[in-house]
Amino acid sequence: MAIRDMADLTWEEVRDLDRARTVLILPLGAIEAHGPHLPLGSDILIAQAMARAGASRIEAQGFGALILPPLPYTAAMFGAGFPGTISIQGSTVTALILDLAREVTRHGFAALAIANAHLDPAHLDAIAEAERRARDEGLVPVICPDVSRKPWAPRLTEEFKSGACHAGRYESSIVLAVRADLVREGIRKGLPPNPASLSKAIRGGARTFEEADGTRAYFGWPAEATAEEGKETIDALGGILADAVTEVFSPERGA
Repeated sequence: MAIRDMADLTWEEVRDLDRARTVLILPLGAIEAHGPHLPLGSDILIAQAMARAGASRIEAQGFGALILPPLPYTAAMFGAGFPGTISIQGSTVTALILDLAREVTRHGFAALAIANAHLDPAHLDAIAEAERRARDEGLVPVICPDVSRKPWAPRLTEEFKSGACHAGRYESSIVLAVRADLVREGIRKGLPPNPASLSKAIRGGARTFEEADGTRAYFGWPAEATAEEGKETIDALGGILADAVTEVFSPERGA
């Protein structure tokens, strides 16, 4: 089956799918400050790119894959001090994902996979809670690889692994690859490096970008970003999503 957005299908086309072997993919991110050079919706662009790359690989493994419309609202308190950032309660995110999992189950699909591009701790906790509660209810698997942890993180770039990567080279490269017209190039090229590790600051108790030394809402080396690196990273993210799905269904595939 060609990769398609589920919203573009008719109900009869969905009815005729082999839904028991079709994974629905939810791109998930935040409307959040991403430096002075990237749009507030950068997470959504990254999540959608991850979803499409992942869907292609999932289909290569013998499953169907449909991409849901993205969810652009979640817990984003780290960027709440910057105009335009929209943050909602983590419990709301958990409830929404859980309701989606119930619907995915009701319609007989194989799983709900989440292409996640937002790493705020409250957001990750909300997803983990939804995964746990879906298991407890006996719903379809909710699959969301946490790219900040092993085994997935080592597959991404050195800047990402350093933790100094919000709106830096890592994310700027991806946005350059998918929507270069939205990158403020004149600003990006002149931004000095900010090597402060956001992940280390979080472990040290920081609760905002400002407390983590990100006074302009970016970390890392945005001036070094390239579309070529962005394409490579999208491919890696797609592989991570597909491998996480395959891992869940490996007993079935080996039967």
